[in-house]
Amino acid sequence: MNGKLAVIAIGGNSLIKHRDKQTVEDQYKAICDTTLHLVDLVEQGYQLVITHGNGPQVGFIMLRSEIARDQIGLHIVPLSSCVADTQGAIGLQIQQALGDALAQRGLPAKAVTIVTQVEVSPDDPGFLEPAKPIGEFYTEQQLAELKVQHPNWILKKDAGRGFRRVVASPLPCTIIEEEALAALVNNGFHVITAGGGGVPVIRSKAGLVSVDAVIDKDKTASLLAINLGASLLVISTAVEQVMLNFGTAEEEQIGQVRVGEMEKYLADNHFAPGSMAPKIEAAIDFIHNGGQRVIITNPENIGEAIRRGKGTHIIP
Repeated sequence: MNGKLAVIAIGGNSLIKHRDKQTVEDQYKAICDTTLHLVDLVEQGYQLVITHGNGPQVGFIMLRSEIARDQIGLHIVPLSSCVADTQGAIGLQIQQALGDALAQRGLPAKAVTIVTQVEVSPDDPGFLEPAKPIGEFYTEQQLAELKVQHPNWILKKDAGRGFRRVVASPLPCTIIEEEALAALVNNGFHVITAGGGGVPVIRSKAGLVSVDAVIDKDKTASLLAINLGASLLVISTAVEQVMLNFGTAEEEQIGQVRVGEMEKYLADNHFAPGSMAPKIEAAIDFIHNGGQRVIITNPENIGEAIRRGKGTHIIP
């Protein structure tokens, strides 16, 4: 669609920089810092499609929901609604910060947010063994009551800190609003979309139905980049470069690497499941489906990654 289209997956460190800086105002300041680096890409001719994480924010909404239930008997907010709520709230902050940053550099401030549904397969193996922890910790004494109130919940022990609800993490199949996203991109908008991996939905005889699950945002970003014909996928994370033997004396930074070599590193278990491994898998999928380059780096090096090759670059 656009040879200078870049899909950017913003990690959680771009939203919450420290556990003592978690207010909405703190998050907006962090987003403003990140968008300054994203505008570096726009100045180099890229149009942006931005997706983002939402794990802590969903946790906040769920905790408020639990407190409201305990205190005054209000209903629990479904996980799918929490994802949609965070898409709107975080998307608005990115939209405002990006629009301001673009205007300050004399660039057209055309940014818009789309609340996005992502279809998943009801037969995805992730539904057979849910393992993605969400929400607050519960004590063993609360289990009986929780099973009565939420008979469909699956609760598992979490590292000695209590019990947490776990949900499936299915693969993204189809982005429902893709036609609208393409129309906005074709009309020159930078689009914020599919936050938190998108609201997971399945098809039924009655139509689309939301399900309680969490889709990996980087894999959704890869699917977006493939389907929109982007040339560049940027995965923003907490580290400047991907490492081999991370956390050991043999730790080694990866600069530019061909996709085949990265596949070997992945097969050799160099990357932690649930952390770097999904990012590498998303990058490999993108390259194998026509992508020209994946950059994995921290937000402050995004511009320098394009200009001077900082970060990890995965190429065909």
